[in-house]
Amino acid sequence: MAASLQRNSPSIGVEVIEDDGDWSNVPDAPSLIARAAEAVAEELGDAVQLAVVAVALSSDANVEALNGQFRGKRKPTNVLSFPAGEGAPEGFLGDVVLASETVRREAEEQRVPLPHHVQHLVVHGILHLLGYDHISAADAERMEALEISILSKLDIANPYTGELETGTKG
Repeated sequence: MAASLQRNSPSIGVEVIEDDGDWSNVPDAPSLIARAAEAVAEELGDAVQLAVVAVALSSDANVEALNGQFRGKRKPTNVLSFPAGEGAPEGFLGDVVLASETVRREAEEQRVPLPHHVQHLVVHGILHLLGYDHISAADAERMEALEISILSKLDIANPYTGELETGTKG
């Protein structure tokens, strides 16, 4: 008999919602986002079991309103993460919201392909939902190391140096 689906294997399912903004220059965004989420699950292994995340592709205006309401910062940002609240379905981690204009501008400024930047921000947002943060220098270093490792599995260069990390030191 062929290998069966392992129901206990790490997995992060994604529901992508096109909320606002122009995302036409991110071809097949739902597949890109799903691959980023699966790379997080693969990296973290048993720390993630059959989770679901909602990713909203939104606009700077909507993200600015959310950022002001929930963080007291009346300005757009690239990504916001909202952990699931009490009463959420089992396995639902929360929401990740991306701001189209900011994400596109950052990709251009950093000279990285827009799909790569989107995947980086999805990884970043999901890690926040899983409890990672970058408040202290040690926490930032830990979170960045995870991001670099996860993105390397997607053949995306280290967003902090521009180098592709292969896991081997020469």
